[in-house]
Amino acid sequence: MTNSYTNIYFLGIGGIGMSALARYFLHEGRKVAGYDRTPTPLTHALEQEGAEVCYDDEVENIPVAFRDPATTMVVFTPAVPSDHPQMCFFREGGFLMEKRSQMLGHLSEGKYVMAVAGTHGKTTTSTLIAWLNHACDCGGNAFLGGISKNFNGNMVLGEGCRLAVEADEFDRSFLRLKPDVAVITAVAADHLDIYGTYEAVVKAFGQFAALIKQGGHLILKKGVEITLPGEGVSVWRYSYDEPCDFYARNVELREGGYYYYDIVTPSGVIERCTLGIPGWVNIENSVAAVASMWCAAKSEGREMDLDLLRKALAEYSGVKRRFEFYINTPRQVYMDDYAHHPEELEATLTSVRKMFPGRKVTAIFQPHLYTRTRDLYREFAEALSNADDVVLVPIYPARELPIEGVCSEMIGELVKAPWQMCERENLAELLGAADTDVVVSFGAGNIDAYCAAIAERLQEKA
Repeated sequence: MTNSYTNIYFLGIGGIGMSALARYFLHEGRKVAGYDRTPTPLTHALEQEGAEVCYDDEVENIPVAFRDPATTMVVFTPAVPSDHPQMCFFREGGFLMEKRSQMLGHLSEGKYVMAVAGTHGKTTTSTLIAWLNHACDCGGNAFLGGISKNFNGNMVLGEGCRLAVEADEFDRSFLRLKPDVAVITAVAADHLDIYGTYEAVVKAFGQFAALIKQGGHLILKKGVEITLPGEGVSVWRYSYDEPCDFYARNVELREGGYYYYDIVTPSGVIERCTLGIPGWVNIENSVAAVASMWCAAKSEGREMDLDLLRKALAEYSGVKRRFEFYINTPRQVYMDDYAHHPEELEATLTSVRKMFPGRKVTAIFQPHLYTRTRDLYREFAEALSNADDVVLVPIYPARELPIEGVCSEMIGELVKAPWQMCERENLAELLGAADTDVVVSFGAGNIDAYCAAIAERLQEKA
């Protein structure tokens, strides 16, 4: 269906998932244009690759070549409001319009789909699967929800039929996919502005599992309870270190937060692994990724090459803004992380405590969305109480308008550690003057725009 269109216009082209699709169509030789609210490194990269991007929502800013419904189709993200002027123009003009998830569903047809879903952990796990496909089997494609450091991008084009994708639960997008292998990393109360209740979130993940193809595999985090798929789908459990189908054992902490460990699988033990990024939570993600590779190899009737697998795990560089270190010395540590849900915050802070035992931890947090803050401020406060000091930044609104009475201070008032408010632009100065040791910044908004300044000031002090 998409082959009959020479032009593809993206509403929300700067989103991490949307930009990957835009890159794909540029690679295919299509003309690509789109709108986003603000310029970012992603939109600048797309412009350098040949896309036309506008940052004003007026219809006049749509390039003339993209105003003909006979030659242009439109891909949009649900984050763009229905009354957006350009959205209205395309809808009223009879253009073919599809959500990003619909387009991803089209592009996955005929592929061996390895999909990773979960309210947290899915970006690192799906990116690691993409890297293992590339390093161990010399091929594979991927549409990722983050910037892979190994690939220096969020899209991978390679030989073979394997396709690694991040299956996003927002707006029930993941229900457009039909995976051969599906990983579910976590099911927690999130996107309640979409689902309404936690029970509805759990139901949606059960619906996602039901879409796995006959003969396929579900890899489910131990402790996660959803409605399991029917006959014809193998169900496997994984964990960090609790015995089940796939888990880590003999975990040994090394300097800087890295680990040695073994991975137990149903067909034997993969001994003496090490991962190229630190943190115990990433060991758990690597177990899920290896389980996916094991299932794919099983479907193909062969065994994994364990030497290649160990080498690939050690060479994995991670994802930008996921456990990303700027400084890692005995005198000063600074890392940035995309965590924006209480369970993510708790997992990362717990991991940091294990990596740097006995050291003082300062957490900086920019809440993402007014609705998420309203629904989960108590849980955010509980998670942040694992730090020794807390700095809160005003809420990043993303697609939302302010909600009266909802603010970052709601979290601070319940935090069981010293806390203070700070504007983003003042963070470097504040931290430079403070007594800091291990500093971690969190958030899915725009706090990362100040990471370099924070790192420079902390490096000077160190």
